[in-house]
Amino acid sequence: MDSLDRVVKPKTKRAKRFLEKRAPKLTENTKNAMFIKGGNANSAVTEALKDIYALKKPFAVLYKKKNISRPFEDPTSLEFFSKKSDCSLFLFGSHNKKRPNNLTIGRMYDYHILDMVELGIEKFVRLRDIKNSKCPEGTKPMLIFAGDAFDLSEDHRRLKSLLIDFFRGPAVPSVRLAGLEHVLHFTAVDEKIYMRSYKVLLKKSGCKIPRIELEDMGPSLDLVIRRTHLASDDLYKLSLKQPKALKPKKKKNISHDVFGTKYGQIHMQKQDLDKLQTRKMKGLKKRPAEKKTGNEHSLKKAKLG
Repeated sequence: MDSLDRVVKPKTKRAKRFLEKRAPKLTENTKNAMFIKGGNANSAVTEALKDIYALKKPFAVLYKKKNISRPFEDPTSLEFFSKKSDCSLFLFGSHNKKRPNNLTIGRMYDYHILDMVELGIEKFVRLRDIKNSKCPEGTKPMLIFAGDAFDLSEDHRRLKSLLIDFFRGPAVPSVRLAGLEHVLHFTAVDEKIYMRSYKVLLKKSGCKIPRIELEDMGPSLDLVIRRTHLASDDLYKLSLKQPKALKPKKKKNISHDVFGTKYGQIHMQKQDLDKLQTRKMKGLKKRPAEKKTGNEHSLKKAKLG
C-alpha cells in the first residue's frame, strides 16, 4: 500500500481541515493543474510550461525540478504527484531525438490517468516576446474552437473536452462586461492545433455597445498531435456520473414543450358560480324588479320547506 493511500486520523484541527478540503464533495472545487518537466526537457519546453502556467494561475502547481518520467510507459509517478498535490490536471514537458519539444496534457479520475494526449511543438512564441499589455492573473478566459476536426474526429473531440477542462477556470454565477478580457482560440487545420491568446479591448463606438478589438498577448503555439491515451467508453461515462443529490427532482404536473415553454396542471374543486365574487360596479347591481322576484322565489322555497 502506498503511503498516501493509508487512512490517517487527524491529530490537530489544521490536519482535520486539510483532510476535509480534500474529501469528496457534492460541488467539487476548481480543478488544479500541475506542470512537470521531464529529465531531458530543453529551454523551449521549459518556457512553454512557464507561459501556460502563467495563464492557469492561481489554480496551478509548477514543479521546477526535473523528473525522469515517461507518462505513456509508466504513469505511476504522475499519479503519485497528482495525489500529493491534489491536482486532477497535468501538463508534462519532455524532449528527445524521436519526439522533440513534447507536451503531454492529461487529466485524472480518482488519481488515475483518464485521458492523455501528446502534442509536439512546431512553433512557439513566448509570452515575453510580445510586448503588448497582459491580462491580470486569474482572469477567466473565453474559449473558442474553430475547425471541423473538433466535431468529426474522436481524438480531436476528446482533446477539445480536455482543453475546456484545463482552461475553463472557476465556475461563476455571473460575469461583468469588463471581466471578459481574455480569449483563448484553438484552430484545428490539417492535423495541427493552433493555440492563440488574445486580450479583449473595449473601445468607444458612439453607442452603448463598445467596439471590440483583439490584441495578441501570447503565448502562441503551433502543435501537432502525436500519441493519445483515451479512456474506454465505460470509464469515461463513469467519470461523468453525477451524485443523486445534484440531479434535479422531477416535479409533478409540470411539463415542457419542444420550445422550452413550461406548463403546469392545477387540480381544483368545482366552483359554485352563484357565489362567485364579482367586481362591484353600478352596471352589475340588481334592479328593484330583479330583487323583488328574487325575494318571492326565496319565500316560495321557504313555504315548500
